[in-house]
Order: sequence, then structure tokens, then C-alpha cells
Amino acid sequence: MILHTTPLTAAAFAPFGLVLQAPADPGRAGADAGLDHKPGLAPMLMVSRLAPSATPVVATRIERHAHSSQVFAPLDVSRWLVVGVPSLPDGAPDLPNAQAFIARAGQVVLYRRLAWHHPGTVFDRPGSFAVSMWGDGSDADTDWFTLPNPITIAIPEDARP
Repeated sequence: MILHTTPLTAAAFAPFGLVLQAPADPGRAGADAGLDHKPGLAPMLMVSRLAPSATPVVATRIERHAHSSQVFAPLDVSRWLVVGVPSLPDGAPDLPNAQAFIARAGQVVLYRRLAWHHPGTVFDRPGSFAVSMWGDGSDADTDWFTLPNPITIAIPEDARP
């Protein structure tokens, strides 16, 4: 299976969560919906640094968070990959309907609770993110799904390192 990327927009990403774009002028962008977690979990804030990925990207597994939404806020990023995968009624990933996007600096992504997605991937240069979610620190914070067949994600020329 080959996924082709499109530019990340709030409308296109809506089935998987929210996209906030940093304003061009002084001001704020925000959303009062989307942050969600099961009761009794602690807030978690992490900073991650990623090395640039080779292209095309070959996905072998995806993840989701059954107990919490998850936010990726770029701190120092050029272009980065965002992949959303819908769920089937039984909760398994609906792989034929996966969508891939290229996000740019200034775009914050919130994956809804239970939204399958590909782990963080950056292009051009190393990238840093603030990542926020709720959890208890156990393996139950993240569900992993090994793909039966790898998915190749085609990256347009202008998003290659």
C-alpha cells in the first residue's frame, strides 16, 4: 500500500483530531474541544527530539492512546509527517482509509483519544516537539499495532531532506 501526502489542514485532519495554526500576527489560536482523558490519570508533558527520516517513509506499526488525547506542539521543526488512521467498529485500524499529511512549522496537532497514528517523523533537519497527554506511566498508555504489510508513505520533493 502506498499513501500520498497532502498539506495538513484542519478540515482534512478533522476525522482524527484538531489542527491549530500559529497566527501570523500577534494573537492566539486555540480550541476548547478535543482535550480528553479518562478520569484518574496524571497529565504528562514530554519533549522529544527526532532525527530526520529517510524517504519514502516505510511504516511498520502505528499507535493510539486509549485513555487520552495526545498533542504534538512543534518547538523547532521544519516539515513533519502526520498520519491518521480511522478505526473499524471493533477498534482495529481501518488501513485502506489511512491519510497522510505534511505539516509545517507552527502547526499543532491534537490526536483524539483512540485515533490511530504513525509515530513522530520529521524531514529536512532534526526536530523538537512538546508532547502532552494523560497517563499512568504504564504500557497501557499506548497501544501498538504491527501492520500486516508495511505502508510506504510517498513524500513530495519539497518535503524531502
